[in-house]
Amino acid sequence: MRLTVIGTGYLGAVHAACMADIGHEVLGVDIDPEKIAALGEGRVPFFEPGLQDVLSRTVGSGRLRFTTSLDEAADFGDVHFVCVSTPQRPDSPAADLRAVDAVIDGLAPRLRRRCLIVGKSTVPAGTTARLTARVQERAPQGADVEVAWNPEFLREGFAVQDTLRPERLVVGVLSGRADQTLREVYAPILNTGVPYISTDPATAELVKVAANSFLATKISFINAMAEVCDATGADVTTLAEALGHDTRIGRRFLSAGLGFGGGCLPKDIRAFTARADELGVGSAVSFLREIDEINVRQRRRTVAIARDMTGGGFTGRRIAVLGATFKPDSDDVRDSPALAVAGAIHREGGDVRLHDPEGMDNARAVLPLLEYVPDVAKACEGADLVLHLTEWTDYRRIDPAALAAVTRARKILDARNALDAALWRSAGWTLRALGRPTPHPLPSQQTAADHAPPVYSAELG
Repeated sequence: MRLTVIGTGYLGAVHAACMADIGHEVLGVDIDPEKIAALGEGRVPFFEPGLQDVLSRTVGSGRLRFTTSLDEAADFGDVHFVCVSTPQRPDSPAADLRAVDAVIDGLAPRLRRRCLIVGKSTVPAGTTARLTARVQERAPQGADVEVAWNPEFLREGFAVQDTLRPERLVVGVLSGRADQTLREVYAPILNTGVPYISTDPATAELVKVAANSFLATKISFINAMAEVCDATGADVTTLAEALGHDTRIGRRFLSAGLGFGGGCLPKDIRAFTARADELGVGSAVSFLREIDEINVRQRRRTVAIARDMTGGGFTGRRIAVLGATFKPDSDDVRDSPALAVAGAIHREGGDVRLHDPEGMDNARAVLPLLEYVPDVAKACEGADLVLHLTEWTDYRRIDPAALAAVTRARKILDARNALDAALWRSAGWTLRALGRPTPHPLPSQQTAADHAPPVYSAELG
């Protein structure tokens, strides 16, 4: 089948390459000529594990090519996937749909034969119905041009796997013809037993924002518990383990830490609440505003704990920051909690040195005043405090004894609860973590002078 993918950012580039990899002829379309040139040469303009191999293979085979021409796309495609971004609007929490509308307005007048437009971007419920009227009014082919919605569920760092072996495929369609077309598009994937859920467009649109809202809720719940643990002396990691054994709850996404970021969860829950307000059901999802606040508060709490660990202020202190991206295995720094913390410390007078395995160029574009260094040891040289803010595997493999040789003080704040605390403490480090108490000897290990009630580290800043 001949497919176009309009918008070749993170979502579109992955989708285009993977659709070509399962056998379709694919034309990627974008308004950015530099991006199109790079992709056409088989070069991925961002970091995503596994994508380079798929892109090289499909471009080399001739099944995937790229263009800036909507005329070429309209002539080529039987199915047009819309994969442009829907960021938060600058003036409100709502989703900015200008890019989606621009694609529809540009493509529709060029559609002179029967085809299917399939949205993959995250949009508010009701978007498919609105765009269907818009397309059929503008397209010469009229009602023979249909619109469907097929939300993406990609995790950065696992995008190729999530496209080729998804946990489910959800499509929102208005006709049996549209449903059959999408079954043909995804036939090689469906043949592996992937669940296929065909529903109405409004439900399909809601699936993505509901899923992200649930994940955000679970993450913020355990972070709220971490705050309670700090106040009581309890250990949030043990709490999460105990909760996770309950099959109704599960262990995934119950890891307390600095919170979520990136280009999806934060803006999606805000857009969801804005759309619910428009529909008159804002009270039904009002809890998401508190979820958002808990998430942002984790950043402030991390800065407060770091300030306490440096004696009450950052002026004249060198702070080593390990991690800039919002998650590991990505170079994405959009709404990155790590970068937000680093920037806040810099604004309070800290001498921040930052390292990240993949995200430093993107971070530098956002916060150019920080010092970016090429290796961990250089970042930590002379540091009064080390902050572990993104849980890259490289950082979990650090030898704490070796790192101690270059720092000024053996103090580390593990804001991701991912380091081996016992290993670091045995090397003489003071390690603090969100929701975890400072260890004290067991009663059998205490001397007579140690029988006073234990005093736990209150990490509330």
